[in-house]
Amino acid sequence: MKAPQAQKIEKILEIHGDKRIDNYFWLNERENPAVIQYLEEENAYADFVMKDTEKLQEDLFEEMKARYKKDDESLPYFFNEYWYIVRYEEGKEYPIFCRKYKSLDNEEEILIDVNILAEGENYFEVGSVAVSPNNTLVSFSTDNVSRRIYTINFKNLETGEILADTIPNTTGKAVWANDNEHVFYIRKDKNLRAFQVYRHKIGTDSSEDVLIFHEKDDTFDVNVFKTKSLQYIFIASSSTISDEHRFIPSDNVFADWTVIQPRIDDLEYSVEHYEDEFYIITNADDAINFKIVKTKINNCGMENWTDVIPHRKEVLLEGFEIFKDYLVLEEREKGLLQIKIINEHTQESHYLPFSDPTYTAYIGINLEFDTEVLRYGYTSLTQPSSTYEYNMKEKTTQLLKQQEVLGGKFFSENYISERIWADSRDGETKIPISLVYHKDTKKSADTPLLLYGYGSYGHTVDASFSNVRLSILDRGFIYAIAHIRGGEYLGREWYEDGKMLFKKNTFFDFIDAGKYLIKENYTSSEHLYAMGGSAGGLLMGAIINYEPALFHGIVAQVPFVDVVTTMLDETIPLTTGEYDEWGNPNNKEYYDYIKSYSPYDNVEAKNYPHMLITTGLHDSQVQYWEPAKWTAKLRELKTDYNLLIFKTDMSAGHGGASGRFESLKEDALEYAFLLKLENKR
Repeated sequence: MKAPQAQKIEKILEIHGDKRIDNYFWLNERENPAVIQYLEEENAYADFVMKDTEKLQEDLFEEMKARYKKDDESLPYFFNEYWYIVRYEEGKEYPIFCRKYKSLDNEEEILIDVNILAEGENYFEVGSVAVSPNNTLVSFSTDNVSRRIYTINFKNLETGEILADTIPNTTGKAVWANDNEHVFYIRKDKNLRAFQVYRHKIGTDSSEDVLIFHEKDDTFDVNVFKTKSLQYIFIASSSTISDEHRFIPSDNVFADWTVIQPRIDDLEYSVEHYEDEFYIITNADDAINFKIVKTKINNCGMENWTDVIPHRKEVLLEGFEIFKDYLVLEEREKGLLQIKIINEHTQESHYLPFSDPTYTAYIGINLEFDTEVLRYGYTSLTQPSSTYEYNMKEKTTQLLKQQEVLGGKFFSENYISERIWADSRDGETKIPISLVYHKDTKKSADTPLLLYGYGSYGHTVDASFSNVRLSILDRGFIYAIAHIRGGEYLGREWYEDGKMLFKKNTFFDFIDAGKYLIKENYTSSEHLYAMGGSAGGLLMGAIINYEPALFHGIVAQVPFVDVVTTMLDETIPLTTGEYDEWGNPNNKEYYDYIKSYSPYDNVEAKNYPHMLITTGLHDSQVQYWEPAKWTAKLRELKTDYNLLIFKTDMSAGHGGASGRFESLKEDALEYAFLLKLENKR
């Protein structure tokens, strides 16, 4: 079967006196039958090329699925007289939201059975579930398209009746006021930006809802939430580099909103409440790695902020949790997350002990103030996700729940994890790499290695366990995560050095990490593979333009590859809010820089590695046409005979298929692609 080739229709794009010719621009016409036909032809070609792996894909899928407990349930948490649980039933794809009154021995009450709601749908997701303060009503939001546009519905928990109230075009989140009559929610504009906060009264039509806040700056979006104390409702308005918070008492929906601190460029802050004070984590006063301050509720501008935890240059402060007698911090030092316990009376402090060379730890759900018990999570590349309770007074730890790995074949002691530091091209920067492999896997030039990366938005990909990943570890692969600049693994400066006019550091770090792994004899170019999604897909596109011979194959998931065109189009979701990440190409300096690395603009007539590219037709984050255009241009220009497979999920979006196990088929396809390349020789 011959590979498809999209029709070339010349489109000239001109700005700053520079002309770009885009022969595949027309693929953004979602309703054009020729576009759908091309995507379907590519899908048919992908199936044809991968036909010899159909049994392997099925075996991988069943193998991955078999490791999961089919009737699993979440760890119960207690809130407002009820224990809340999310559980799954064997043979069903979707969760069931439940609660039990006061005791776990009492009869279960089902709030929402998503399996019933999802009947007959190709895609279905519940965004959020929230119970009213008096425990009689529940809001729940649904999306059956995969564009992350949710409709909020309500259910009477006493009668089981679904109320007539429906609120379309929302982010899915609903925050209850303490009067049990009103909820606050967020609407999206035509570009899917969260831009307006409304108040809805139960029993009325959504057309009567009251607009509370309209964020007119299109580089900002909004969020709404209730404090842990339940006493205040907040609206947070945020860009990449600036925040503004306003609040009202939760028991007075008609109160005037008070702004904590008006927005200032480069001032970030977020707020929590305790007693008569707000606790704020912020980068104010050049606290690049953040600090914690507090201020009285009735006098909360930044001129009144006083330090609680001062800024420390070597420690990134990522979060905190307030208790009556303790303050708990999430800190990151030299890349590793730590949990610090501070006794508020004695000011004595200590850290929870973690032993793996690379891992993830985080503060869990802690809804009570007056307790000595902290719930936290821990996982590593060799340790399944676990939830613990730690008595902060007695300094004792209890394991509450650990992710089960079924099948009887997984033993953590059979796997080895490492953290190494790669040399970068500047001779000074060291790039952290986390690795895991089976103890029987030998490091050599013949060992396959999959290198994963992201490196944008300050998002850090930490070392965590994966049930799915075992399928390639047990087949002799080494799995590695390159903690490259653009993330915050080594603090805020690590992020700043990988964005805007420093973005190429992200790509060069990844390339240098790959070269270091080869130099240290973990693998060779003939067996080195790369994987990344979304902004990590941009990473994939950039590295193969810069160093096409370094990697034998790549997997680019929902890749953001047409950076110039997208960032010049303010009608595309997310564009305006991302100028602080990539730069605004309406400015020539940023245009020239972005164009110099944009994967689509830099495809050339040369050899490229084997490639698997995936997307979703309804993707709201990275539009399907970016990988479609990229694939078409690669097909036209590449000079090799390596595999180029483009797969579009015609019913899904950015997050892939819905349902608990359906998404495993995507994992099985990706792993089968890698194994096909390995077995080919």
